[in-house]
Amino acid sequence: MTFEQKMVIIFFTALGVVLGASLIGSASAILVRQPPATTMVRLAGEIKIWAIVAAIGGTFTAIEVLESGIFDGEIRAVLKQFLYVISGFAGAQVGYFLILYLAGGKN
Repeated sequence: MTFEQKMVIIFFTALGVVLGASLIGSASAILVRQPPATTMVRLAGEIKIWAIVAAIGGTFTAIEVLESGIFDGEIRAVLKQFLYVISGFAGAQVGYFLILYLAGGKN
């Protein structure tokens, strides 16, 4: 898998985690008689960091790559890992904005 392909996969994985968790979580809010739109926006905000972690494949791999890159002088590996995190963050943020738009803004 090329670098660009992996960045696209990470972006859409993070996007999917935020959208899925928020939408399914809002369905559960109906069961407990809570406002679904408010719950959806709250969940989208809370799940973003976990979406990034899930999209890049867990924290230990990222930390190992960063450690080897910094201590072994592999700046390219550090830069790639940083760009993967940015891609995951962008996907999670786009998911959050889509949920915010669906819910009609912050409730």
